[in-house]
Amino acid sequence: MTTAAATTIKARQRPGDRIFSSATVISGSLILAVLAAVAIFLLVESLPAFVAGPADFSGDVTNFWSYVGPLVFGTVYSAILALLMAVPIAIGIALFISHFAPRKLAQGLGYLIDLLAAVPSVVFGLWGITVLAPLLQPFYTTLVDWFGWFLPFAGPVSGTGRTILTVSVVLAVMILPIVTAICREIFLQTPLLHEEAALALGATRWEMIRMAVLPFGLPGIISASMLGLGRALGETMAVAMVLSPSPDVFFQLLTSQNSNTIAANIALNFPEAHGVGVNILLATGLVLFIVTLLVNMLARVIINSRKAFSGAN
Repeated sequence: MTTAAATTIKARQRPGDRIFSSATVISGSLILAVLAAVAIFLLVESLPAFVAGPADFSGDVTNFWSYVGPLVFGTVYSAILALLMAVPIAIGIALFISHFAPRKLAQGLGYLIDLLAAVPSVVFGLWGITVLAPLLQPFYTTLVDWFGWFLPFAGPVSGTGRTILTVSVVLAVMILPIVTAICREIFLQTPLLHEEAALALGATRWEMIRMAVLPFGLPGIISASMLGLGRALGETMAVAMVLSPSPDVFFQLLTSQNSNTIAANIALNFPEAHGVGVNILLATGLVLFIVTLLVNMLARVIINSRKAFSGAN
């Protein structure tokens, strides 16, 4: 197409097309501008925390990095545990809804799963404290008796059940709807010809899913998992209500001493913070911002390496 022809076509655009095109460009640029503004704000407000001395921290903490290290560990630890529990269940539910359940049952289950996403974090926190923690505490005792030789299951077991494993279960339930919904939509986009070809060659339904559906939906599963991981990394109220935190690194999952998370630590300490303490909490928020950004970048790299195998991206 020549330059003159392109100019003619552009000149013939309807006013509505130009307005819509401009609106999309402005919307996309606005997202980047807001993201940059948040990053700059956090960076500027965090500078005093990076040079803060031992007197600005409580306990045995000597600098900012020794303060934020256990928080980063607890944040990533609980989120990964939640992801390991939620993703297999979400994939199973999505496959059942998309390829096994009758249409009416599938619609009902889809609505039910989506409703979980509308439950407030405070409700999940209350459920974790009043129902889940007492329910899991005897199970934790059994785990310590059987697998106490394995560091994550070493004792002594918590008497209240308010452990990082309980928090991970709560987070798994919270991220389950979004992971399930995305996986379900991706599985439904699998080309029908691929499924019919596999069945025509004599594959069973499970073999068809393994050969056609799962390879096609792998980038979508990764996207859903990373989105759920980002949700778990930033969860605040449920973690703050359920977890019994300590300012150290603990690999044990069932004891009463647990590493805190960044978001919960900010929520618990911000009302009483003043002076450099506010800057320290904002600096931990900057670290969480960077961790979440790195997770999304890693997910994009993985998806781009697999996009040739899927028509969903």
